[in-house]
Amino acid sequence: VLASLPLQMMLYFNFYYFPVWFVAEGMMLQLKYELLPQHYQFLLVTAFIILSLTEVSRLYLGYVGNLQEK
Repeated sequence: VLASLPLQMMLYFNFYYFPVWFVAEGMMLQLKYELLPQHYQFLLVTAFIILSLTEVSRLYLGYVGNLQEK
């Protein structure tokens, strides 16, 4: 099996730093949510959800792809 060790290390550390980013970004969004106009509120929540889902899928596919050489 020829898995990329640097990629696997980056995915490993990102796997543990993602929850920290998620909580910090969620707290910042909660703090400034009421001060923003409605269209910015919608855009920020939408971007937060899309980025979170994208990151989770990127981490999963990176692990699977690197370990199975795909």
